[in-house]
Amino acid sequence: MTTKNLYRKRAHISVRKTREIMKCFSLDLTASRTALLCHIDPNTAEDRYNYFRRVIYDYSEKYEKELRSWTIEMDESYFGARRVKWKRWRWAWGKVKVFGLLKRDGQVYTRIVPDCSAKSLIPIIRGKVNLEDSIVNTDYWKTYDGLVDLWAKKHYRVKHSNNEFARGKKHVNGIESFWSYCKRRLVKFNGIPHQYYDLYLKECEWRFNCWMSWRDMYKELMKLCRNYSLN
Repeated sequence: MTTKNLYRKRAHISVRKTREIMKCFSLDLTASRTALLCHIDPNTAEDRYNYFRRVIYDYSEKYEKELRSWTIEMDESYFGARRVKWKRWRWAWGKVKVFGLLKRDGQVYTRIVPDCSAKSLIPIIRGKVNLEDSIVNTDYWKTYDGLVDLWAKKHYRVKHSNNEFARGKKHVNGIESFWSYCKRRLVKFNGIPHQYYDLYLKECEWRFNCWMSWRDMYKELMKLCRNYSLN
Protein backbone atom coordinates (compact mmCIF):
# COMPACT_ATOMS: atom_id res chain seq x y z
CA MET A 1 0.00 0.00 0.00
CA THR A 2 1.23 3.50 -0.81
CA THR A 3 2.28 5.41 2.29
CA LYS A 4 0.81 8.89 2.71
CA ASN A 5 3.74 11.27 2.65
CA LEU A 6 3.73 15.05 3.05
CA TYR A 7 6.85 15.47 0.94
CA ARG A 8 6.16 13.34 -2.11
CA LYS A 9 3.08 12.01 -3.82
CA ARG A 10 2.79 8.23 -4.00
CA ALA A 11 5.83 7.71 -1.80
CA HIS A 12 6.59 4.20 -0.53
CA ILE A 13 8.51 5.14 2.60
CA SER A 14 7.41 6.82 5.82
CA VAL A 15 7.52 10.52 6.59
CA ARG A 16 10.09 9.84 9.33
CA LYS A 17 12.41 8.05 6.92
CA THR A 18 11.94 10.76 4.31
CA ARG A 19 13.00 13.36 6.85
CA GLU A 20 16.10 11.36 7.69
CA ILE A 21 17.06 11.33 4.01
CA MET A 22 16.34 15.05 3.75
CA LYS A 23 18.63 15.70 6.70
CA CYS A 24 21.47 13.80 5.05
CA PHE A 25 20.87 15.59 1.74
CA SER A 26 20.97 18.96 3.54
CA LEU A 27 24.28 17.98 5.14
CA ASP A 28 25.59 17.24 1.61
CA LEU A 29 26.25 13.57 2.28
CA THR A 30 26.43 11.27 -0.73
CA ALA A 31 23.50 9.01 -1.56
CA SER A 32 25.59 5.92 -0.80
CA ARG A 33 26.52 7.29 2.64
CA THR A 34 22.87 8.15 3.29
CA ALA A 35 21.81 4.61 2.39
CA LEU A 36 24.13 3.24 5.10
CA LEU A 37 23.05 5.72 7.74
CA CYS A 38 19.32 5.39 7.06
CA HIS A 39 19.39 1.63 6.44
CA ILE A 40 17.78 1.85 3.01
CA ASP A 41 18.63 0.52 -0.43
CA PRO A 42 21.22 2.66 -2.29
CA ASN A 43 18.86 2.92 -5.27
CA THR A 44 16.15 4.31 -2.99
CA ALA A 45 18.53 6.92 -1.61
CA GLU A 46 19.62 7.89 -5.12
CA ASP A 47 16.00 8.13 -6.24
CA ARG A 48 15.10 10.44 -3.34
CA TYR A 49 18.17 12.60 -3.96
CA ASN A 50 17.25 13.03 -7.61
CA TYR A 51 13.68 13.84 -6.61
CA PHE A 52 14.90 16.61 -4.27
CA ARG A 53 17.04 18.00 -7.09
CA ARG A 54 14.07 18.03 -9.47
CA VAL A 55 11.97 19.92 -6.91
CA ILE A 56 14.76 22.46 -6.41
CA TYR A 57 15.16 22.86 -10.16
CA ASP A 58 11.43 23.27 -10.75
CA TYR A 59 11.15 25.87 -7.98
CA SER A 60 14.17 27.82 -9.24
CA GLU A 61 12.91 28.03 -12.81
CA LYS A 62 9.26 28.79 -12.04
CA TYR A 63 9.10 30.65 -8.75
CA GLU A 64 12.49 32.15 -7.91
CA LYS A 65 12.38 35.94 -7.84
CA GLU A 66 14.24 38.00 -10.43
CA LEU A 67 17.46 39.75 -9.47
CA ARG A 68 16.31 43.07 -10.94
CA SER A 69 17.96 46.33 -9.81
CA TRP A 70 21.21 45.85 -7.90
CA THR A 71 24.94 45.49 -8.34
CA ILE A 72 25.16 42.49 -10.65
CA GLU A 73 28.08 40.31 -11.72
CA MET A 74 27.81 38.34 -14.97
CA ASP A 75 30.09 35.58 -16.16
CA GLU A 76 30.18 32.40 -18.19
CA SER A 77 31.95 29.16 -17.32
CA TYR A 78 32.66 25.69 -18.68
CA PHE A 79 32.12 22.48 -16.72
CA GLY A 80 33.35 19.02 -17.57
CA ALA A 81 36.47 17.12 -18.54
CA ARG A 82 39.82 18.75 -19.03
CA ARG A 83 41.26 19.55 -22.42
CA VAL A 84 40.68 16.97 -25.12
CA LYS A 85 43.64 16.20 -27.41
CA TRP A 86 43.37 16.65 -31.17
CA LYS A 87 40.22 18.75 -30.90
CA ARG A 88 39.89 22.32 -32.08
CA TRP A 89 39.07 24.71 -29.21
CA ARG A 90 39.88 21.77 -26.91
CA TRP A 91 39.69 24.02 -23.82
CA ALA A 92 35.90 24.13 -24.29
CA TRP A 93 35.17 21.11 -26.50
CA GLY A 94 32.65 18.72 -24.99
CA LYS A 95 32.12 20.82 -21.87
CA VAL A 96 28.84 22.07 -20.41
CA LYS A 97 28.48 25.81 -20.96
CA VAL A 98 26.94 27.74 -18.07
CA PHE A 99 25.98 31.38 -17.65
CA GLY A 100 25.58 32.99 -14.23
CA LEU A 101 24.23 36.19 -12.68
CA LEU A 102 25.14 37.12 -9.13
CA LYS A 103 23.62 39.91 -7.05
CA ARG A 104 26.25 41.29 -4.68
CA ASP A 105 25.58 40.05 -1.13
CA GLY A 106 22.54 38.23 -2.42
CA GLN A 107 21.38 35.50 -4.75
CA VAL A 108 22.95 33.76 -7.71
CA TYR A 109 21.12 32.49 -10.81
CA THR A 110 22.56 30.01 -13.30
CA ARG A 111 21.47 28.43 -16.54
CA ILE A 112 23.01 25.94 -18.94
CA VAL A 113 23.25 27.47 -22.41
CA PRO A 114 23.99 26.03 -25.89
CA ASP A 115 26.77 28.61 -26.34
CA CYS A 116 27.96 31.90 -24.91
CA SER A 117 26.85 34.08 -27.80
CA ALA A 118 24.72 37.20 -27.45
CA LYS A 119 21.79 35.29 -28.93
CA SER A 120 21.85 32.90 -25.95
CA LEU A 121 22.83 35.23 -23.10
CA ILE A 122 21.04 38.52 -23.79
CA PRO A 123 17.49 37.10 -23.37
CA ILE A 124 18.49 35.70 -19.95
CA ILE A 125 19.96 39.05 -18.90
CA ARG A 126 16.90 40.99 -20.04
CA GLY A 127 14.57 38.61 -18.22
CA LYS A 128 16.44 38.75 -14.91
CA VAL A 129 18.00 42.20 -14.60
CA ASN A 130 16.75 45.77 -14.87
CA LEU A 131 19.79 47.14 -16.67
CA GLU A 132 18.72 50.78 -16.48
CA ASP A 133 18.89 50.82 -12.69
CA SER A 134 21.63 48.27 -12.07
CA ILE A 135 25.40 48.44 -11.79
CA VAL A 136 26.74 45.70 -14.06
CA ASN A 137 30.18 44.08 -13.74
CA THR A 138 31.60 41.77 -16.42
CA ASP A 139 34.82 40.76 -18.08
CA TYR A 140 35.65 41.61 -21.70
CA TRP A 141 33.82 38.70 -23.34
CA LYS A 142 32.43 40.06 -26.64
CA THR A 143 28.80 39.21 -25.78
CA TYR A 144 28.76 41.95 -23.15
CA ASP A 145 29.56 44.63 -25.75
CA GLY A 146 25.84 44.79 -26.51
CA LEU A 147 24.77 45.73 -22.98
CA VAL A 148 25.09 49.43 -23.85
CA ASP A 149 22.42 48.95 -26.53
CA LEU A 150 20.14 47.54 -23.80
CA TRP A 151 20.38 50.80 -21.80
CA ALA A 152 22.97 49.61 -19.29
CA LYS A 153 24.03 52.98 -17.87
CA LYS A 154 26.67 51.64 -15.46
CA HIS A 155 28.72 48.83 -16.98
CA TYR A 156 32.19 48.15 -15.56
CA ARG A 157 34.60 45.60 -17.03
CA VAL A 158 37.85 43.93 -15.98
CA LYS A 159 40.32 42.59 -18.50
CA HIS A 160 41.62 39.24 -17.27
CA SER A 161 43.97 38.90 -20.25
CA ASN A 162 45.90 41.88 -18.84
CA ASN A 163 45.98 40.32 -15.36
CA GLU A 164 43.33 42.76 -14.21
CA PHE A 165 40.96 41.18 -11.71
CA ALA A 166 39.62 44.08 -9.68
CA ARG A 167 39.53 47.87 -9.55
CA GLY A 168 37.99 48.62 -6.20
CA LYS A 169 34.39 47.38 -6.34
CA LYS A 170 34.60 46.75 -10.08
CA HIS A 171 35.15 43.00 -10.41
CA VAL A 172 33.47 39.63 -11.00
CA ASN A 173 35.16 37.84 -8.10
CA GLY A 174 31.84 36.87 -6.53
CA ILE A 175 30.52 34.86 -9.46
CA GLU A 176 33.95 33.35 -10.07
CA SER A 177 34.05 32.21 -6.44
CA PHE A 178 30.70 30.55 -7.02
CA TRP A 179 32.06 28.73 -10.11
CA SER A 180 35.01 27.54 -8.04
CA TYR A 181 32.68 26.22 -5.32
CA CYS A 182 30.54 24.38 -7.88
CA LYS A 183 33.46 22.70 -9.58
CA ARG A 184 35.03 21.58 -6.29
CA ARG A 185 31.71 20.18 -5.11
CA LEU A 186 30.82 18.36 -8.33
CA VAL A 187 34.18 16.57 -8.45
CA LYS A 188 33.02 14.19 -5.71
CA PHE A 189 30.38 12.69 -8.03
CA ASN A 190 33.10 11.30 -10.33
CA GLY A 191 31.43 12.45 -13.50
CA ILE A 192 27.87 13.63 -14.18
CA PRO A 193 26.00 12.82 -17.41
CA HIS A 194 25.30 15.98 -19.40
CA GLN A 195 21.54 15.42 -19.26
CA TYR A 196 21.62 15.68 -15.45
CA TYR A 197 23.98 18.62 -15.17
CA ASP A 198 21.15 21.12 -14.86
CA LEU A 199 19.83 19.35 -11.74
CA TYR A 200 23.22 19.24 -10.02
CA LEU A 201 23.97 22.83 -10.98
CA LYS A 202 20.67 24.08 -9.58
CA GLU A 203 21.40 22.18 -6.38
CA CYS A 204 24.69 24.08 -6.06
CA GLU A 205 22.84 27.32 -6.74
CA TRP A 206 20.23 26.53 -4.09
CA ARG A 207 22.84 25.63 -1.47
CA PHE A 208 24.79 28.81 -2.17
CA ASN A 209 21.67 30.98 -1.92
CA CYS A 210 20.70 29.35 1.37
CA TRP A 211 24.15 30.11 2.79
CA MET A 212 24.04 33.72 1.61
CA SER A 213 20.64 34.33 3.22
CA TRP A 214 21.38 32.28 6.39
CA ARG A 215 18.52 29.88 5.69
CA ASP A 216 18.41 26.40 7.21
CA MET A 217 18.70 24.00 4.26
CA TYR A 218 16.82 21.21 5.99
CA LYS A 219 13.83 23.44 6.75
CA GLU A 220 13.97 24.97 3.28
CA LEU A 221 13.96 21.54 1.66
CA MET A 222 10.98 20.39 3.73
CA LYS A 223 9.09 23.53 2.73
CA LEU A 224 9.90 23.09 -0.95
CA CYS A 225 8.84 19.44 -1.01
CA ARG A 226 5.57 20.24 0.80
CA ASN A 227 4.64 23.20 -1.38
CA TYR A 228 6.09 22.23 -4.75
CA SER A 229 5.98 18.43 -4.71
CA LEU A 230 6.10 16.70 -8.09
CA ASN A 231 4.29 13.60 -9.28
